[in-house]
Amino acid sequence: MRPGDPSGRFAPGRLILHRNVRHGRIGWVRSARVVSDDERGLLLWVARTAPVAHEVTAAGLGMRAVPFAEWVTSSYRLAQGLWNGPPVLKFLPTGAAHSVWWFRDAAGRFKNWYVNLEEPGVRWDDGAVAGVDMVDQDLDVVVYPDLSWEWKDEDEFAERLAFPEHYWVADEKAVRAEGERVIRIAEAGEFPFDGTWCDFVPPAEWDVPDELPPGWDRPPVR
Repeated sequence: MRPGDPSGRFAPGRLILHRNVRHGRIGWVRSARVVSDDERGLLLWVARTAPVAHEVTAAGLGMRAVPFAEWVTSSYRLAQGLWNGPPVLKFLPTGAAHSVWWFRDAAGRFKNWYVNLEEPGVRWDDGAVAGVDMVDQDLDVVVYPDLSWEWKDEDEFAERLAFPEHYWVADEKAVRAEGERVIRIAEAGEFPFDGTWCDFVPPAEWDVPDELPPGWDRPPVR
């Protein structure tokens, strides 16, 4: 698969990188195993203690720890670490402006879905390392097992929209419209909110690497 070729498929079990890009700069990186990759989309497994990285200020603070007005004037670096929560299943529907995540509780049981509104991902493959780059649009929707739902991070979304020269979201209405479209799917209990993958268990042979692979910080394709 050529870098950025959206028609290629990743082999099940392959370790790839799910990366968030902000104005051409890497915001965060999460290593994940490919569960499946077909016409419906790409399904990824982020294991407990999976190696990750995220952007921080020179003082080591993440974007949520400082006002956005301060964030946009800061200097940055990428801090590596480990995923410190329960494992997460992520589904990136083909061509869609969102992904759906299966959140679990501390015991590993399904807890809720999380609709991450984002620009459609762009794939890349350098051979030894590969991944999907997307632009996280920050506004999200939480969907509960009874198919009730609520918006998430509306305050952050509004705060950042007030800085259009710095923010990576250009069309607030389009983001909300995508969220509302997925909410209708969820309310109807349609795929992927129909119980699919809620009991997923990764293959026992899938190991978790100690650190991100070389090339994890290669320039974004977006």
